Amino acid sequence: MQTGEQDQGRLTAPARRVVRTAVGPETLDVAEHARLVGDAAAGAVVTFAGVVRDHDHGRGVRELEYVGHPGAAGVLAAVVAEVTAGADVDAVAVSHRLGHLAIGDVALAVAVSAAHRGEAFAACARLVDEVKDRLPVWKHQHFTDGTSEWVACP
Repeated sequence: MQTGEQDQGRLTAPARRVVRTAVGPETLDVAEHARLVGDAAAGAVVTFAGVVRDHDHGRGVRELEYVGHPGAAGVLAAVVAEVTAGADVDAVAVSHRLGHLAIGDVALAVAVSAAHRGEAFAACARLVDEVKDRLPVWKHQHFTDGTSEWVACP
């Protein structure tokens, strides 16, 4: 029986599940991530969208390019497993986009469901922080003045 299915009128207990970890060029949809983690037992679904903004440190940004290490997907899976191991959450979906992104595009999508909002918010915040700290993905910013720079690139 699947988690969340009804069994003679009773809901089964939700299992901790990672429904998506992805690093790639596909367009990210935060609402889709939220649907993936939804469950009848979840009292909270918290989402985060890391969106490309039009400025950085007082400079106008035209677009970004994200480049990832070939092992980035494995690192993301490990980060998600580590964070969720210590969290009282039901389901998690996390994706980071690679390639050229325009202003307003989603670069990082995170969704977490839990029985209570506190746990969902805490896990979502920790996931965002850990992904930003540990994922081997580098940002190449292209500015409106024609210059560019790599951010946090080793």
